[in-house]
Amino acid sequence: MNTIKLAGIIATALILFGATAQAQDKVEKPDIVLGVGGKSSLYYLPLTLAERLGYFREQGLNVTITDFGGGSKSLQSLIGGSADVVTGAYEHTIRMQSKGQNIAAVIELGRFPGMVLAVRKSKAAQVKSFGDLKGMKIGVTAPGSSTNFFVNALIARDGVKPSDVSIIGVGTGLSAVAAIQNGDIDAICNIDPVITKLERSGDIVVLADSRNEADNMKLFGGNNPAAVAYFKTDFIAKNPVTVQRLVNAFYKAVKWLEKATPEDIVKAVPEEYYLGDRGLYLAAVKASLPMYSRTGIISAQGMQNGLSLLLQFDPEMKDARIDLSKTFDDRFVKKAAAGQM
Repeated sequence: MNTIKLAGIIATALILFGATAQAQDKVEKPDIVLGVGGKSSLYYLPLTLAERLGYFREQGLNVTITDFGGGSKSLQSLIGGSADVVTGAYEHTIRMQSKGQNIAAVIELGRFPGMVLAVRKSKAAQVKSFGDLKGMKIGVTAPGSSTNFFVNALIARDGVKPSDVSIIGVGTGLSAVAAIQNGDIDAICNIDPVITKLERSGDIVVLADSRNEADNMKLFGGNNPAAVAYFKTDFIAKNPVTVQRLVNAFYKAVKWLEKATPEDIVKAVPEEYYLGDRGLYLAAVKASLPMYSRTGIISAQGMQNGLSLLLQFDPEMKDARIDLSKTFDDRFVKKAAAGQM
């Protein structure tokens, strides 16, 4: 075989190989809808960064973000089919498995919940324990959301049932602040920047804080995975390239966040996130930085802590057989970390 013919065969083979690789890497669903409950909260900061820094576009994705008042509503959008993916609390994957719904997280965005349970200052003298919240009105982001679970788990430690308190949805922004300041609720479980704003104004006294490692050790004995991106498992099976691209974008945002200064972060988000006070938002960012995931991987202990939290208060979980390995699919984040994107 002469050299010219051999070169032609090699060139043809390379073209075919490239075409095959490209076909294998084709995004099955470039236009996807993402549901979230309270996008402007720091709990979901990696989502805002992936959007604002252009990481979704880099991956060939057109992501339409639908923002709801709380995580339970974004979960409903996934179950109902109006969203393809949700950024929400990890524990939803566990609860849905107990209900026969196959949902899996594909990347951890928050390793700590970042939630704070606090009582209105005028009520602080009569609340010395979680049990003292019995009979009170407690504001959460939305009924059935992770802030609601957090309240249920903490009051259960003192023998208080979910039915012993009144749960009221107050959102994640100025409506939550107003609910405390107007006396509409006695206590609140929320996330930053709402909590930092209420702390600075002296309107609340904190009962439990899950924004840092030390307090998570006290509350849960270790990390407790918080915000994740989760899909229905059949979507993952049918659209693996799409899922990989989304995870790539989120992973890049998590790694950017790991190295960014608080000032970098403040500059990257929309001004409306500041709740009218840039200095307040900067303080909230500093308070929340420890809670973000460093690796995107949910540890086995973290998954177990998430399940244990639910078992403390949810009677529906009592006899459920949960396979925690099915709540988190680590294949995509491992590829992103290895640069196999």
